[in-house]
Amino acid sequence: MTRRIGVLTSSRADFGIYTPLLRALQETPAWDTELIVFGTHLSREHGATVAHIEREGFEAAHKLPECFATDDSPQGVSEAMARTQSAFAQFYAENSFDLFFCLGDRYEMFAAVAAAKPFALNFAHLYGGEQTLGAIDDAFRHGITHLCDWHFAGSARYAERVRELTRAPERVFDVGYLSLDTLSTMTFMTPEELLPRCGLDLSRPTLLCTFHPETVAHQRNQAYADELHYAFSALSNWQILITMPNADTRSRPLRSMCSRLAAAHPNISAVESLGTRGYLSAMKHCAAMVGNTSSGYVEASYFPKRVIDLGDRQRGRIRTSNITHIPVERAQIIDAVGRVAPIDSPSECHVYGDGNAAAKICDILHHRVLTPPTETTTWS
Repeated sequence: MTRRIGVLTSSRADFGIYTPLLRALQETPAWDTELIVFGTHLSREHGATVAHIEREGFEAAHKLPECFATDDSPQGVSEAMARTQSAFAQFYAENSFDLFFCLGDRYEMFAAVAAAKPFALNFAHLYGGEQTLGAIDDAFRHGITHLCDWHFAGSARYAERVRELTRAPERVFDVGYLSLDTLSTMTFMTPEELLPRCGLDLSRPTLLCTFHPETVAHQRNQAYADELHYAFSALSNWQILITMPNADTRSRPLRSMCSRLAAAHPNISAVESLGTRGYLSAMKHCAAMVGNTSSGYVEASYFPKRVIDLGDRQRGRIRTSNITHIPVERAQIIDAVGRVAPIDSPSECHVYGDGNAAAKICDILHHRVLTPPTETTTWS
């Protein structure tokens, strides 16, 4: 009997992580996998990244529009959550699936999963157990964990935290990060291939920057924008490639700052989205990363890449030896960039699995989730 699997994707970030799992699911004839696309994928302001999904060869089988914030105020985010929950309530009432996948910790994803609870639907969550104490995503992530039935964690430490939260250890699996599957098989773009996408020659010394709002203390975002503007303006010996912030509370001061920097400085470029392959290729070629994105923790560990982590958004994550943490202060940013050096012990950075997460997840689905178990399987 064919099993129907729905995969919820709300942004460029989660889709890029999902990709190896989506390919593995689609290669299994017994599973009919359909993408449910919402959030900023369908926002022109944020790059309409549904087009990237289709360029990667996947069909956006279901599109739920207007499930994103039309302004960056707390009210705007809250209203977007309400619209998302309403849209998914109708979707769940009209569609039947054997299993849904959700990923991460964003407000749109939380609303989509919360809407499913009255329907008693079967949900699997990717990457619970993490902590990001500088973002409201921390509460959403733990909320999604409590709402879901099955759990695929990215490291042993995070799996243990999910077991503590759920009190259901038999439903929690440490599979590692799908991003490492992608990286271990990727043919990276060359600097010449990236040039039309980003406007910079990445064979020259380049910083890759993504700075998202600290949504726990969103009133500080204008001050952070000012500090970053001053610091990046002063780093004239570096090229700086900026990928724009998420659609989070009070993100507009940061987005405006990025646009102004790119307009004023020929060594700085700001892009809405490079796509998964473009972004990871830029990471490979850059000298260091500066910002507060989760990719500076997970994906950067693969190379490994030197990371200057700013502020508190990612506070609570596993901090490997390639990561330096500093406040969002102009002088400290300039000083930290000036001290960028090769990584001494790259082996200390590899804590997120072996690049085989998709196969592990599919095996668990087959033996434990979508088929009644015939034997006991233990994953560590």
